[in-house]
Formats: sequence, structure tokens, C-alpha cells
Amino acid sequence: MAAKAAKLRPAGAGTSGSSPFFQGLVFVLLALGGIVFLIPFVWMILSAFKPESEVLRIPPTLFPETFTMENFKNLFERMNFGVYLKNTLIVVLFSFVGLFLNAMAGFGFAKYRFKGREGLFYLVLATMMIPGQVTMIPVYLILNSIELTNTLVGVVLPGLVGAFGVFLFRQFMSTIPDELLEATRLDGASELRTFAQIVLPISKPILSVQAILTFIAGWNSFLWPLIIANDEKLYTLSVGLSLLKGQYDSNFALQMAGSAFMVVPILIIFAIFQKYIIDNYSISGMK
Repeated sequence: MAAKAAKLRPAGAGTSGSSPFFQGLVFVLLALGGIVFLIPFVWMILSAFKPESEVLRIPPTLFPETFTMENFKNLFERMNFGVYLKNTLIVVLFSFVGLFLNAMAGFGFAKYRFKGREGLFYLVLATMMIPGQVTMIPVYLILNSIELTNTLVGVVLPGLVGAFGVFLFRQFMSTIPDELLEATRLDGASELRTFAQIVLPISKPILSVQAILTFIAGWNSFLWPLIIANDEKLYTLSVGLSLLKGQYDSNFALQMAGSAFMVVPILIIFAIFQKYIIDNYSISGMK
């Protein structure tokens, strides 16, 4: 039978896709593509440490001939980036609080039986079909009626929880065995302790994914802070970067410093959390 199957198999089948030449070609193409996309980003980072005269030089230089931190100093002295950074960190901090609220809601939908659970969950999912731009005016009017406009609470509150996060946590936590949770309860653990010591450690992969998404959303928050805040002391870094582009549109070195200041922390967070994502998914795959 094996000999007959070998005769019936087309010549070269199953070998071209795994040949060393094909793999090497794919590697070279991906490496070249990665370098092409990486060059503008590297140039932006390095230009943040150049004086304005060197940034405008033709032909351009990749590495700074005159290394300077003056651009970053000007961000905090001339553009008040220190206040913007503080506000952004507050938004990010409360976004992580919202991350755990999403996890608790997802756990409730996944492991608790109560009347109307499915209908309420589908109602939460239905809110994902409503664009955020549609709800901005009603949310603004609600916050204005309770005098929370032009406050950090008003900036943070609407984005504290989200249907997408609840959905992801619910889907992941549905795979946790009920027997494990029952054994924990039989040992005398409270529901909060079961959630904190059993459910959250098991949920590291989805927590890592949500942590990255939460940080990016909080760090890049732009439209809502611009709408809800009238005072510049409540602006976030994204709004500050927009002001920088408007006020110093001809100072490219300063704009490069502001852009680098926005992008680099996101890359650092992703580099930290991606290890946990890959490790946990590798373990899940082996199981």
C-alpha cells in the first residue's frame, strides 16, 4: 500500500514548500521587508537627538553627528509635556483598573449562573456595533449634567470598561475547569480569593494581550480628552503632540522628539508582555 501511495503522489509534492532554498528565500524577503519598514522609525528616533540644522541637512545623516538632548528638554520646558505625561499616566493607571473590572465581568459571565445571563451578555456584545463617535455627544451631555466635564474623572470614566475586553475574558475564562474552582471553594477560599489566586494566574495570556491593548489605548488617548477637557492642564500626550505640530510645524527635530517620546514606551511594553503571550500560548498548544 505504501509503495502504491508513493506512485500515486505527484512528483515533488510535499517537498517544494519545505526546501532549504524556499525557506531561505522567504527569510531574505521578510528580512528585507522588515529593514525597509524599520528605517523610517530608526531615523525618527535618531533624529530626535540631532539639532535642527542637522535634521534639515541634505543629504540626510542617519546617526547624529552632534548628539543633543535639547529637543527633549524643550518638550518639557516650552510645551509643558510634564503635565501631559502626568495626565496620560493617570489615564493609563485607571485603564489598568478597568482591565481588572473587565476581567471580573468576564469571569461573572463565564462561571456564574444567574437569570438573564445570556441576554445581558448579548446586550453587552451589541454595544460593540455602536461606533464610539456616535456615543460621544450623549456621554458628554451625561457627564456635563453631573459636572464632570473638564475634569480628569470625566476623561477616565467613559473608557474604564469595554465590551470587547469583557468578551475576551469571558471566552477565555469559560475554558477554566469548573472542578478546579469548586475544589478551591471547598478549601474555604472566598470568591474574591478564587478569582485573584486561581483565575487571574491561569488567565495570563489574555491578561497580557489586554494589558498591551489597554496601555496603547490609554497612552494614545486623543479625541475624548480633546472633547471633554477645555483646560490645557488636562490634556494628554497625544493632544500635546498635536499642539506641538501646530505651534512648531517648522521645527522638525522637536517633532521627532515628541513622536519618539510617544512611540518608544509602547514598544517597550510590547517587548515586555510578548514573552508572556508566546510562552503561555506555547504551553497551551502543548496541552
